[in-house]
Amino acid sequence: MSLSSQELSALRPDEIAPADVEAKVETVAQTKAALPFAKCFVLAMLSGAFISFGALFYCVFIGDPTLPFGVQRLVGGICFCLGLVLVLCCGAELFTGNILMICAKASKRISWRGLLRNWSIVWLGNLCGSLVAVTIIALAEIPSLNGGEVALAMVNIAAGKVALEPIPLLFKAILCNIFVCLAVWIGFSARTVVDKVIGILLPISAFVACGFEHCVANMFFLPMGLIQNSLGVGVAGAVAFEGVVYNILLATLGNIIGGVIVGIAYWYVYAQRSEK
Repeated sequence: MSLSSQELSALRPDEIAPADVEAKVETVAQTKAALPFAKCFVLAMLSGAFISFGALFYCVFIGDPTLPFGVQRLVGGICFCLGLVLVLCCGAELFTGNILMICAKASKRISWRGLLRNWSIVWLGNLCGSLVAVTIIALAEIPSLNGGEVALAMVNIAAGKVALEPIPLLFKAILCNIFVCLAVWIGFSARTVVDKVIGILLPISAFVACGFEHCVANMFFLPMGLIQNSLGVGVAGAVAFEGVVYNILLATLGNIIGGVIVGIAYWYVYAQRSEK
């Protein structure tokens, strides 16, 4: 029995070519821009929860203070990859990845209104999903693991993030979403679930190991650290509500810049458009 050209293409083990990935990004962006509010918001909440699960996995692992720094960073980064694996393989709307929709805007396939509408809904949905996850995890008393060392790790992570000066925070956020959008780009180029999982491991574990700032991950790290700190874990007042808001908003700006850099660069090189 002979196979059609489409079936043969689907069996090819190699990745999708970069130009085809860029076209796929634009097509997917059109679908995202047209999503009804309710579906978009629920998918965004799922994404916020998924990233929170990865962040929780990271916190539980580094809740062992006896581990060497390098081991904490490397293995902790791999643990955090759970979040994006769930987003890309299960299907959800992640704000940082959706910055790549700028490709479709550059090609005039979506409007500014459609782009900003999606970003706004998804950002809010990610926040709500993260806060739901924080609530469930706190009530499940997961921070009490290892004699409370996990809770202390959560506070220390949050305290370090809210103490960042604006310039380092902004550029850590820019670098973060460069890595995240490259991981998402790899996901678009993959032909199988295994391809996606393996492809995102290095970029995501690298950004975590390097201590970059991801606004959606911080929607988990910072509220969780704030709650644990308010319960008496760590140094009193190490995590304040104002610092949480400051970090998430500035990290969001940096993540937008980083994602636009990746999206526009690949759009410029690979988008199918008439040259004057």
